[in-house]
Amino acid sequence: MEQAQGDAPEVASASPGCGTCSPAGAAVRTGPSYVYALGRVQARFPSLAVEKEFAQVAAHTKVEGLTDRETVYSVLSQRANRYLARQMCWVFTVEELESCVLLPRDPGDFDLLVDTVRPAPRATDVDIVIGTRGPMAPPELSGGLTVPLVMFDQIYSFDVDSLINSIPRTEGISAERFGVVAEELFSRIQQLADNTGSSDEDRALNYLAVRYPIIYTHAAESFGRNRSLTELVARPSRLSGARKIVDVIFSFTHRETDVTEKQFARVDVTERFPFLITKLSPYYER
Repeated sequence: MEQAQGDAPEVASASPGCGTCSPAGAAVRTGPSYVYALGRVQARFPSLAVEKEFAQVAAHTKVEGLTDRETVYSVLSQRANRYLARQMCWVFTVEELESCVLLPRDPGDFDLLVDTVRPAPRATDVDIVIGTRGPMAPPELSGGLTVPLVMFDQIYSFDVDSLINSIPRTEGISAERFGVVAEELFSRIQQLADNTGSSDEDRALNYLAVRYPIIYTHAAESFGRNRSLTELVARPSRLSGARKIVDVIFSFTHRETDVTEKQFARVDVTERFPFLITKLSPYYER
């Protein structure tokens, strides 16, 4: 088990529903800062005292022959040790960088955090965090990390292979080829610069990555027609007004003719849970 360190890069944050200052110094009311992020949850010891308490409990638990990860899961998953789960520092990382510290909005949801401690982790494991970003995490909770708190409403844990295997394939595309295409597209979305799941654009992209499988089917068909995915962008829709709408645009360019075909999906990100407005359709610049 790794103890939390204090060398993470600082992440900007805002308290939900609090006032911030404009350049002129006037208070401006802002709404909640929602998060819909793809990454990994890590359980760390926020202090030496918690680490020693865990060691004492583990010494009286049947953990012979278990790996460190298996031991952590075995100890924390026991109902009698749930107090330890509440004392742990639950760090959410995006591309191996600490992004935030997680707290459940409902205390009963510590089970969701414990379930992220996979006894046999894989490189393709992914956790989805849906919640609201708050103030910076206090040192006693974060173990010295300078990152914001996120009060989560839901965490989904899965591996990329399971996601891909659940997507219906187009006839004529083998399972192996489809898997390669889908994994590449999923990776492209995860690796987009600064995708911490906190901006409207991030949330729209991440929502489509896990909730709208048609984007993978379309990518496979485009690659089959000798096209490359040359651009993937998300930007505010011209339909935005009372509600926040984001257009996610996929550009596929023919490898021989350089002709580009664009498709887009429109996502409403106004509230905590994004949802699809417009299914994948041809996109034309206006």
